[in-house]
Amino acid sequence: MFVLLGASVLTGCGGRQPLVSTQRLTVVENDTSLPAPARSDLIAGDRPALIGPLDTIQIDVFNVPDLSREVQIDASGRIAMPLAGTIDARGKTAGELATAIEDALRVRYVRNPEVTVNIKGSVSQVVTVDGQVLEPGLYPVTNQMTLMRAIASAKGLSEFARQDDVVILRTVEGRKMAGLYNIGAIRRGMYDDPEIYANDVIVVGDSPQRRRFRDLVSVAPILAAPLIAVLQ
Repeated sequence: MFVLLGASVLTGCGGRQPLVSTQRLTVVENDTSLPAPARSDLIAGDRPALIGPLDTIQIDVFNVPDLSREVQIDASGRIAMPLAGTIDARGKTAGELATAIEDALRVRYVRNPEVTVNIKGSVSQVVTVDGQVLEPGLYPVTNQMTLMRAIASAKGLSEFARQDDVVILRTVEGRKMAGLYNIGAIRRGMYDDPEIYANDVIVVGDSPQRRRFRDLVSVAPILAAPLIAVLQ
């Protein structure tokens, strides 16, 4: 007795298609190794690090040690400093915030203030990875963050993940946008691994066919004959 599921042949059972060069991918043939990257290939494109609520920063005021301190941005995105008062830090780079602090100190009669700001810890520059990954959660965003790296940060795809159903949700100038991606196609170089930015939400879809097959396999020992499944 055989148990058949679905109506089409299991995809992906055929031979693996060879890699071929495209406009975006160059396949190195008849060689034992890839060429080394150039120095410019090792540097990520400039992406400003913005300060947000609950981030921790270090403020140093040259020749005024009493004003130098480590500060955590409050939930509204502001900081409070002696002489400088309350300053809105939200959405500023470290350099922009340093300039804002200098302007505030100058108003309070601090002569020629020189301020440096360094971001020590950021909890605002994160991406949300949800759905069928092993460890859903919030992960920090760096200049080199891409979709594949974000999924790797979440320990990879789960057993029931659909590689062709990965969605990136993003807000652009107040407009909600979504992009649908195929992890398998990215792995084979069919198109670029998309960049990920702070506040993006990545959702990996679920494969109900795989889930149903797992449930059937769990009861297979009670069957008297092999279990054969045809899945799409």
